Amino acid sequence: MDNFARLLLRLILVPLGYLAAVMAGSAVILIGEWRIGSLFDAAQPDAAAVGFVVAIVASATVLVVLLALMWLVAAVGILFSEAFAVRSWMFHAANGVVSAWIGSQLFTPADGTPAVAADPFYVVAAGLAAGLAYWLVAGSTAGFFKPILRTPAERAGRLPPPPAPPRTDIPPPASLPPRQ
Repeated sequence: MDNFARLLLRLILVPLGYLAAVMAGSAVILIGEWRIGSLFDAAQPDAAAVGFVVAIVASATVLVVLLALMWLVAAVGILFSEAFAVRSWMFHAANGVVSAWIGSQLFTPADGTPAVAADPFYVVAAGLAAGLAYWLVAGSTAGFFKPILRTPAERAGRLPPPPAPPRTDIPPPASLPPRQ
């Protein structure tokens, strides 16, 4: 039953971690490269309202594009971390950076339309943010076969008790008379 519960936990946490990673990467692209916050700096309230609608539409578009395109690239590192129980934040951050870089190179539009993120600095920053977000949600407990959410004290409770110390209240055995 414990293995089944761990499997269900992984089946829930991995997609949630991927969603958090894509949201973090989208936020870096929208706020950093696209400077979407500048849409709200209008002196007129009507222009700020239009900027708000444009920001909502742009955010949803970037989120959907990244959700659709990046899952296959990121899945390689995610499956590796789940198979070998790699829980290092550095691995997941590097997986995010490599996935974002490869994804930006693979999925660059060829027909002249602009890419979601063209500046390499923001591609790497989005990948770093995505990898850390994934680690926070699902990567820190990666792996099906290692115990998840168990403290060292709980794991120590399963071990046999340590041997008892030698008793000091028993007198030493009497020495035998010497042989003749």
